[in-house]
Amino acid sequence: MDAAVVTNGVTKRYPKSGDRPPALNGVSLSIRPGGIYGIIGPNGAGKTTFIRICTTQLLPTSGAVTILGEDAVADPRKVRPRIAVIPQESRPLYFLNVDELIYLYLKMRGMDRPEARRRTDAVLDELGLTGERKRLVSRLSGGMRRRAMVAMVLASDAEVLFLDEPTTGLDPLARREVWGAIRRTVRDRRTVILTTHYLDEAEQLAARIALIDRGQVRLEGTGDDLRARVKHPYRVTLDGRVPRAELERYGEVSDVDGGHLVFTRESDARELALRALGSGAKVSMGPVSLEDIFLQVVGHRIDDETPAEEAA
Repeated sequence: MDAAVVTNGVTKRYPKSGDRPPALNGVSLSIRPGGIYGIIGPNGAGKTTFIRICTTQLLPTSGAVTILGEDAVADPRKVRPRIAVIPQESRPLYFLNVDELIYLYLKMRGMDRPEARRRTDAVLDELGLTGERKRLVSRLSGGMRRRAMVAMVLASDAEVLFLDEPTTGLDPLARREVWGAIRRTVRDRRTVILTTHYLDEAEQLAARIALIDRGQVRLEGTGDDLRARVKHPYRVTLDGRVPRAELERYGEVSDVDGGHLVFTRESDARELALRALGSGAKVSMGPVSLEDIFLQVVGHRIDDETPAEEAA
């Protein structure tokens, strides 16, 4: 199989959107099997709409979706047993305890009792939930509830996992536990499609990344591919001792707290850093980060407000 997920010209326009741009506008992606694919963008960029269409919860206005060689639009019943999803707004069954939530989910997917029990025990241990296994889901904090949902899906036998912002609301330690579990999932040759607005999460986990903004794919590739395709691959951060007017000949200048951020070429970055250091300024420099790439390509930071996606 050449691809686990293929979308071709997927567009979604919600009925009540009026003259607003579509939530998705001609999205075409080909995602290889057996890895982690990251989709990043701000809230309202179209990420959740993309996940809902790929997981057969929502019909596209136009375009085609193929999951594991099956047409997800024309024949969703062939796709659903082979995928699992954590929606962004997941609502687990609150009257179950954590152990029951995971075990019964695996049973409903057709797993036999011994395997469902083995997988439940293993994932509870892996995600640090063993001590919470008998607590009712309704008594968990929002972050712990989210972690239980992640555990439920990672324990499944699905070939393709769709994780829509799986670490939202988790503390840094819990996020890293989830990252480790996702990495181990991929070792089983499963495919993970991960949406996130945490840029460090995409860089840590995903082999390939798509930048989505206002319903369109703006850039796609490996982290190195993305860095190679931006106009200015280096960044220099300086305090305010060097006037902005003197920086503009080196590249693109943005104001930051207490100074300036300059996007430029490597040779110019070195020249600028040496010059600034000679004047006593505080300087840092290096290759652009994923957040810098997003800013250069899209024109605003990933945490800037964008119009929210319309509800169906």
